[in-house]
Amino acid sequence: MIDPKERFSNRVDDYVRYRPGYPDALVEMLAREAKLDGVAHVVDVGSGTGILTRQLLAALGSRARVAGIEPNRAMREAAEKLPSADGRFESVDASAEATSLPGASADLIVAAQAFHWFDSPRARVEFARILKPTGIVALVWNQRRDTPLNRDYEEMLERFAPEYAGVRESDRASEPKIRSFFAPVSPCRAMFDNEQRFDEAGIKGRLLSASYCPPPGDPNHAPIMKRLGAIFRAHSKKQGASGGREFVTFLYDTVVWYGPLHAN
Repeated sequence: MIDPKERFSNRVDDYVRYRPGYPDALVEMLAREAKLDGVAHVVDVGSGTGILTRQLLAALGSRARVAGIEPNRAMREAAEKLPSADGRFESVDASAEATSLPGASADLIVAAQAFHWFDSPRARVEFARILKPTGIVALVWNQRRDTPLNRDYEEMLERFAPEYAGVRESDRASEPKIRSFFAPVSPCRAMFDNEQRFDEAGIKGRLLSASYCPPPGDPNHAPIMKRLGAIFRAHSKKQGASGGREFVTFLYDTVVWYGPLHAN
């Protein structure tokens, strides 16, 4: 298995173009639950290429500063191409277990599509250190919904991507692990609808953005790409005024576990 902090170094372009964003309703809920009024400090841990960071900056406007914590250089540099946001974005070369941020400085800590890569006990200590007594933590995942397309896609990964077993999507948001992270506080859970529409080039880019996808040169690369093409043809439909182009739609449940770390 590749070092988690280096897994995406050769997949950044596909990650930027083809990974899903997050529902606006999620960002609105987090702002409300964290009471982000006035000057607020948000920390996006495992911020990657800045997908959620962008949405936070856009939604929170002048009310917030966002620090993106990302140890992978290639992904961090992609996030640093964000507009300056009037100095409201800070890119930090650090990890979930050692953010380098001041103590009791964060109103909201988010980890989107990243918590399963952390050393959970050490990250918990660090999050508690940098979180304000009134702050909250939110752990977020886009999880593929149970649909015929997604079942075929999952079967393909289990057959042709040996590393997928170590990061299987259904295991990432493991409830016991999450409840252990928040203990002794009991976290809340919410779910939002999300989706992505892909043409054939797009669904290939989506697969290639995943760290567990066999890269070119791997014996499983050609078979997985061939199977992906068959899945696309089996599930694609013409949609709207698309000039005859066909698309598939990935449906997701965006799952968020959130709450304080400091017991009142």
